[in-house]
Amino acid sequence: MIVLSYLQVKPMLDAAAAGGGTVLGSLDLGKTVCELQVTVSGVILPDGQQLPWSVVETIYDHKSACFHVVDGQAVKIQFFSQRLNRVYTLMPTRGAPTMLISGIPMHRIKGTDPGQDTASKIRGLSPMRGAVLDTATGLGYTAIAAAETAEEVMTIELDETVLEVCRLNPWSQELFRNPRLEQRIGDAFDEIEKMSDGRFDRVIHDPPTFSLAGHLYSGDFYRELYRVLKARGRLFHYIGDPDSPSGRSVTKGVMQRLREAGFRKVAIRRKAFGVLAAK
Repeated sequence: MIVLSYLQVKPMLDAAAAGGGTVLGSLDLGKTVCELQVTVSGVILPDGQQLPWSVVETIYDHKSACFHVVDGQAVKIQFFSQRLNRVYTLMPTRGAPTMLISGIPMHRIKGTDPGQDTASKIRGLSPMRGAVLDTATGLGYTAIAAAETAEEVMTIELDETVLEVCRLNPWSQELFRNPRLEQRIGDAFDEIEKMSDGRFDRVIHDPPTFSLAGHLYSGDFYRELYRVLKARGRLFHYIGDPDSPSGRSVTKGVMQRLREAGFRKVAIRRKAFGVLAAK
């Protein structure tokens, strides 16, 4: 699978401007590096196919999208969900890509990147062990990181269309390879009712914004999160910037409802843009 963005084709264009030859580049959004042949007519890829300069330039001109390359043609990684009336686009960053949901990035990218954003969430629940529930799959970075040390990770995704993006994202492939990862499709509010009491050691709750998924910020849902946690289990709830005007209001309500649901040691984790709580 070959996936490129403007960041990966820039060295190809620079090499062409310098007279051609060989250049080190990446064909998987920066995960690995390989040697590429730069010619007058285009770039020769390791599998023998040629990427014409017209295609390279098209990719370079789109700074907020990634492209899947097949038979020398580039297709934008973008899908429309008829069910939710949303457009999902894989967007490049200097590290792992993020996903635009109708134009809004699903990860923090200002002053950080999706990898660091994910690490900050995981760090709050360290050590990540036992059974883990990830309530919102997205690109799968949180579930993948949790599965590095946890015995099992269950991750829930509302929209199957998101998984189509994941299948074309080189940084999401462990979602489909790691036997410790279990995927479920559905609304976390409904799926959690099917789970047994005390099932998980850790819960990572990273829902969409309150305006898109207010039920996942409700007291009823928090009581379910409390129920499925083991005694002394811990929860990390991503909210967004707690010091922004909207963030302060949401954070205050979240902390109050978590306490009412039975959680203790409810505390803001500002660097991680979330709240940590324990059972």
